[in-house]
Amino acid sequence: MADILVIEDEDNIAVALDFLLTRDGHRPARIATGRGAVERIRRTRPDLVLLDVMLPEVSGYQIMEDLRADPDLAHVRVLMMTARGSVLERRKGLALGADGFVAKPFELAELRAEMARLLA
Repeated sequence: MADILVIEDEDNIAVALDFLLTRDGHRPARIATGRGAVERIRRTRPDLVLLDVMLPEVSGYQIMEDLRADPDLAHVRVLMMTARGSVLERRKGLALGADGFVAKPFELAELRAEMARLLA
């Protein structure tokens, strides 16, 4: 059982993730914009962050950079998600310090496997 912060602006995806995470025994929380995400992570210290790349106000890439630049938050595990899923985006996310990357729409098995790996 893990505390998971979902940073996702698309309601349908966020609702589906909330359902899946809750069903798997996790405690999900959500914010729908990039603004305030780093402060929220600092305050709540989630076990895992599911971070969308394309967000209003502050991009997932900027959030990733800010997390890794902060010694208090550099250890936070982050699984980035993108609708594009290109090799270039994956490379950029991992270069910025993401712990994993999944393309949307994601296969449930792939999402679960990545989450299990990061939470282990």
